[in-house]
Parts: sequence; C-alpha cells; structure tokens
Amino acid sequence: MSGLSAIGPDAGAVWVCAALGDGDRAAVRRTGGRLPAEDTGEQRVRMLGIPPEVYAAAYNGIANSVLWFVHHMLYQTPLEPVFDADFRAQWAAYEEYNRAFAEALAEEAAEGAAVLVQDYHLTLVPGLLRALRPDLRIGHFSHTPWAPPEYFRMLPDDIAEQVLRGMLGADRLGFLTHRWADAFAACCEAVLPGGTGGTRIGVHGLGADADFLRERSRRPDVDERLAVLREQIGTDPDGRPRRTIVRVDRTELSKNIVRGLLAYRRLLTDHPERHERVVHVAFAYPSRQDLAVYREYTAEVTRLATEINNTFATPGWTPVVLHVEDDFARSLAAYRLADVALVNPVRDGMNLVAKEVPVVSEEGCVLVLSREAGAHEELADDAITVNPYDVTGTAAALHTALSVPAAERAERSERLAAAATALPPSRWFLDQLAALRSDEG
Repeated sequence: MSGLSAIGPDAGAVWVCAALGDGDRAAVRRTGGRLPAEDTGEQRVRMLGIPPEVYAAAYNGIANSVLWFVHHMLYQTPLEPVFDADFRAQWAAYEEYNRAFAEALAEEAAEGAAVLVQDYHLTLVPGLLRALRPDLRIGHFSHTPWAPPEYFRMLPDDIAEQVLRGMLGADRLGFLTHRWADAFAACCEAVLPGGTGGTRIGVHGLGADADFLRERSRRPDVDERLAVLREQIGTDPDGRPRRTIVRVDRTELSKNIVRGLLAYRRLLTDHPERHERVVHVAFAYPSRQDLAVYREYTAEVTRLATEINNTFATPGWTPVVLHVEDDFARSLAAYRLADVALVNPVRDGMNLVAKEVPVVSEEGCVLVLSREAGAHEELADDAITVNPYDVTGTAAALHTALSVPAAERAERSERLAAAATALPPSRWFLDQLAALRSDEG
C-alpha cells in the first residue's frame, strides 16, 4: 500500500511480514529472517518463516474464509458457517500465526517504540504483544468493514471475545469510517463486560494519491492501452464514441460484479435505445483463486458477460468488454475514458476505485456508488447511490447516470476528485502514527 511507504528508510522502522512461498522461505533460512537491505529497497525487513500448513490454515482458513466473510456479511446462513473441529484446528493455526508476529515485533521493537499492526489477519497481535512488551505504543488499523454485533456474534462466543480482547490490547484502533468504528464499539459493548475499556478509537479515511494517478495515467503504456480500448468500444450509429460504464475490481465476492452485470443486462432490456450506444468495460481481476468459491465466482462473471454479448451484440457492437487478466496500465486507461463508474459492492471497507476514477477521467464521470461502500460516507453528495442488492434499481441508476449532461458530469467529477484526494495515503499513515504518539504519557 502506498500509504505505508510514507515511512522512509531513514525512519528506523522495521517491517515484519510473513514468507509467502518457497523462495521467501529459502530467504528466511538463508538470512535468519532479517533480509539484506539491498534486497528490500534499503528498508529493514524481518520475514517470518511460518510453516506452510500453518500459514494456509490461518490465512485462507480463518482470515479469508471466516473473518472476511463475517465482516463483509457474506455467509449463506442456512448452510454456513459451520464451526466444528476443523474450524478449531484452523483457529489454533491462526493463534500460532499471530503469536509469531507478536514475538517478532517484541524482538525487533526498540524501547517505547510505536508499533502499527495492519488488518484482520492479525487481530490477536496487539494483546499478545502487550503481554510481551508493555512499554510499546501499539496501534492496529482495520482495512475492512466491521460487522454489527448481531452478525459478529455468529462467531463462537469464546472466539468473538478473543478477537475483541486481542484488538483491545492496542492503545489505539483505527478504522476507515465512523460506521465501522461504531460497529466495533457496539460489538465490544455486546460481548465484553467493560466495552472498549481504555482503548482509543480513531477514523482515518484513506484517500486517492492524486499526483501519482495523474502522472502514471499519462504514460505511454497507458496511452497504448487506451487506443486499443477505444477501438474495441467503437462508435455509435451517429459516428460518435460510444458511452462507457467502467468498473475495475478484483473478483472478490464482496465486489458484487455479478449483480452489476445483471443490472447492465436489465438496462439493455429496458432501454433498447441504448443498444449500440453504450459499452460496459468490466475489468475483473482474479482474486484468491486457491479458494474454490472464488474460482466459481470468477467463472460466473465470465459466463454472464458472455451471455450478455451473445444476447445483444451486433456485428459492430460488443456490449461487454471483459478482461480478467490484471493490468494496471489498462485499468488506468479505462479510468480515463469512463463516462460512468460503477462501484456497487455489497460491503466494502473503503473502495479506492470509487475515488480513483474521478481523479483520472478525462471528460468527467458520474459515479454510481453502493451505499455499503465505505467511500459512500465521503462521496455520497455527488454520487448516485444504489442499494447493491437491487438489480432493477441499479439499472435505473445507470440509465440516469448515462443521461447526465456533459457539463454536470464534469462538475460532479471535479467535486468527487476533491473529496477523494482530501487525505492522501502518506498523510493517512502519518496521521495514525502522530495520533498514537500523542496519546503517550
């Protein structure tokens, strides 16, 4: 994340991370885990050689298949979750994973140092680290939503309490929006006798990096991909460039790509006057393909896009331009030509795409934004808000967005860009660090 790069090599910081593959684990064996500065951009890095089976159970079994699903409220509750003996075994691995980080941080941190822990993979670290090093100033930041109490308490009672007490080992907890911070506090009130205790809670909404995006989006590789996209999109029956509805997402279950495609299909069904005049540019980059449910979801995205094209396409018009291979330059090219940006997650901690497209769009774009995205808290005034589950309502919102006059579209986009860049990534991180240190004494 660009925000973390705000701490440069001269700050005396140590970055602690886990080995991800065989090459990383070989480097840990070769170096003892303290990687050579020439291999890390002059940063001090401690890499942990966590056993592969422990890593897989903790990262995929618990973090990505339980905690992620709870906070994004993704379970099909008639069938899942099932917290059985297999879950308990995976939870033990999650404890071991968190303990490894806490012990490494305890070894590496100087007396009285500030330690910032990131995200739901490491909810137990603050409490474990506090027991090992009470002298430290400990912060934890959650990049995801936080589930409301009635959903969070789906977790076994002892596990729910362990997660909250682990988090409350920090001096200060950070969240992306007031909604997520309030949900965490409500969970503490519902589960723990003392609520949040003395732990401070702050809100830091992560913004887009305007300077980087504007410079990077004008490089030659982006220009090349833009030319290819314009050719794929083509012109309408009047010879004008077709209007574009752009989305760029990972194929996360929470991103709601399938309902977005269903809404576009409904738009074409309800408004035949849009035929040959609009193209949905959908970039859906595969995510977590080691989990079967994600592979199935990615396949459904491809199937539905193909179905829409088979139903509506004409010899000169492909209604959906879908790409499932990650290409950042191509994403920026899509941002540049966006007339409408569709961001409709069922639930999202922030969603930076909602902030990035208005910054880069050349002619200005209309943002169709889910009320369940964290970015909605900051961008709602100039976006068209949708209920992410309402396909008919989203189709109507897309029709409205495509009908916005060019001047109004540009004005909306300018205001969105200003709101989106109000808290740049570097300041987002440094503000957290300053807030943690200001609590000292």
